[in-house]
Amino acid sequence: MKPLTDIRVLDLTNVLAGPFACHQLAHMGAEVIKVEAVGRGDLARQLGADPELSQNNMGVSFLAQNAGKKSVTVNLKNPDGKALFEKLVTTADVVVENFRPGVMGRLGVGYDRLKEIKPDLIYCAISGFGQDGPWKHRPAYDQIIQGTSGVMSVTGDAARAPLRVGYPIADSVGGITAAFAIAAALNACPRGTLIDVSMLESVLATMGWAVSNYLIAGVKPQANGNENPTSAPSGAFEAGGGLINIAANKDEQWVLLTDHLSLAALRDRPEYATRESRKTNRLALKVELEAVLKTRSARDWAKELNKIGVPAGAVLTVPEVLDMPQIADRGFLHRFSDVPGVGRNIDVVTTGVKLDGAPLTVDSPPPELGQDNNDIYGSLGFSNDALETLKQGGAI
Repeated sequence: MKPLTDIRVLDLTNVLAGPFACHQLAHMGAEVIKVEAVGRGDLARQLGADPELSQNNMGVSFLAQNAGKKSVTVNLKNPDGKALFEKLVTTADVVVENFRPGVMGRLGVGYDRLKEIKPDLIYCAISGFGQDGPWKHRPAYDQIIQGTSGVMSVTGDAARAPLRVGYPIADSVGGITAAFAIAAALNACPRGTLIDVSMLESVLATMGWAVSNYLIAGVKPQANGNENPTSAPSGAFEAGGGLINIAANKDEQWVLLTDHLSLAALRDRPEYATRESRKTNRLALKVELEAVLKTRSARDWAKELNKIGVPAGAVLTVPEVLDMPQIADRGFLHRFSDVPGVGRNIDVVTTGVKLDGAPLTVDSPPPELGQDNNDIYGSLGFSNDALETLKQGGAI
């Protein structure tokens, strides 16, 4: 039994933030039903690095976070479609949507309407800026939020900032925040609530250290590149064949590091005697350390330094880390064989969570558009003939 077994979630979301939230819920055991637009479905079905899959409406971006879900189609602008959706809502515990504020209300299926037919419904609305405020109607994509939140201003270094983080961090953080809030709401008794997730505020919440340095200490956050401004030596260093991250944040780690690199004499120099002096002179110290680090490979140094208690790690590419036993042997990746609509095996990421020693997985691959119409709507009492009539009328 997974934590969310017997919970039904209606996933009306598109692209990443919402689908990623529901991806977490599905792996926790919830039955997640993607409620998709007739004919086109989730926009992510047309996105990703494989043009053929995008053409087949099974784009890589869709495959990435929709395993374990079911798919039905409905036209919420069609009266019969709206009635069908409302009937489906009566069977659900959670509805998740990431339309702009007001869209669901204009369709006649906003929170106020749905709570009338399902008083204990948990309704989660994910948007760029929240359900109120002067920016609530602004369109929001990941990069917009990265820029608006200040993330880009602290990414890169003095010469290159602002820079975009190299993956959709704002969408991902917004999705994780929504999943957490939904799980918490499911624990309430009695249930029934409106959850308003602002991607902007979600990202700012994860920037607590940087934001608090400004709010409390009056220090404006800066872009520090690969340097950790709180300590030295702490950052990325040139080694043989690539970069190595070293975090000698404690005085005892500084001693261990300099001993291992045969640089103990550095500790006698006043510019490196204390944490604060090392921070002030970090760039000169970096040159001293790199002169030794460049003589060996980053991976060799990482093994040795970790063994003596100095946190270190080679800077890897995505393919390199996926091949590492730490990832490959823990069940983080899950393979689906001969996926319908794809025609081959696919590997997808899970959640990074184990329960009682077992990684969380789902049983079914990402669904084709509308593949579960007959099963889901049939369970509501609609016959095949009735469903065909709804299809011909454009409701599904």
